[in-house]
Amino acid sequence: MPRRSHPIARARNSWSWAGGGVLLGVLAGLLLFAPASWLAQWVARRTDGHVVLAQARGTIWNGSAQLVLAAGAGSQLALILPGRLAWRLRPAWGALLARVDAPCCTAQPLQLRISPRWDGARLALADGRSQWPAAVLAGLGAPWNTVQLEGTLALSSSTLSLEWTDGRLDISGQAQLDAVGLSSRLSTLKPMGSYRMTLNGGATPTLTLQTLQGSLQLTGSGRWVGSRLRFNGVASAAPAHEAALTNLLNILGRREGARSIISLG
Repeated sequence: MPRRSHPIARARNSWSWAGGGVLLGVLAGLLLFAPASWLAQWVARRTDGHVVLAQARGTIWNGSAQLVLAAGAGSQLALILPGRLAWRLRPAWGALLARVDAPCCTAQPLQLRISPRWDGARLALADGRSQWPAAVLAGLGAPWNTVQLEGTLALSSSTLSLEWTDGRLDISGQAQLDAVGLSSRLSTLKPMGSYRMTLNGGATPTLTLQTLQGSLQLTGSGRWVGSRLRFNGVASAAPAHEAALTNLLNILGRREGARSIISLG
C-alpha cells in the first residue's frame, strides 16, 4: 500500500510553498517598483560623488532627477544642469537598454545599451548629437572650477562603444566634441576661441585636439594604454593677446616661454 504523508508534514509543505511564493512576490515587487533614489545612491557611489541625481522621483525603471556635477562626495562645489533629466530602463537579452532625455541639451533622447560581463561591461551609445553648457564642467572640481569655462559643448558620436575587460578599456567607433565660443574667468578675452576634440577607437584608441579658430591656440594628441590616457599638447596665445591669456596659460600646463606644455597620464 502506498504511504500517505502525515497531515502535519503536508501542512508544513503547504506553508513552505506559500512562504516561497510570498517571498518571490516581495522580491518581484521590489524589483519592479524600486524607487529612483536607489539608482541615485548607486550612481553617487560609483562616481565618488562627482555625478549626483538630486531630487530623484519615480522608479529605477522610469524616473527623473536634477543632474548635478560635483567636485566629489561632501563637496560644497556643485553645478546643476538646467531642467530635469529623465530616464527609462528596459531589460533586454543579456543587456539593459537605457533612454536618457535632457530637454535642455538633447534634441533627441540618448539611447544606450549596457551589457554586463563577468569580467567587466560594455556600453554602446546610439548615433546622435547633443549640446551642453560648458559651465557644467566647473562642478567637477579642479582644474575646471578654476578655469570656469563658458560656451557650448556640442557632442556627436558614430557607432561608439566602450568595453571594460579585466581593467582594460577598449574603444570602438568615433566621437567628436566641439567647444564653441569658449571664454574663461581667467581671461578678459571673450571669446578665446573654438576647439575640436576627436576620439577614434580601434586597436589603439587616439584622442586629438585642434583649434578651429581663436586667439588661444590649442593642439595635442594622445592614446590609451590599458585604461589610462596619455596626452601631450601645447597651448599658446596669438602675439596680440599674450597678456590677456597669460593667467590661463599658467594653469593649463608647464610654461616654456610663450607656450604652455600640457601633459596627462
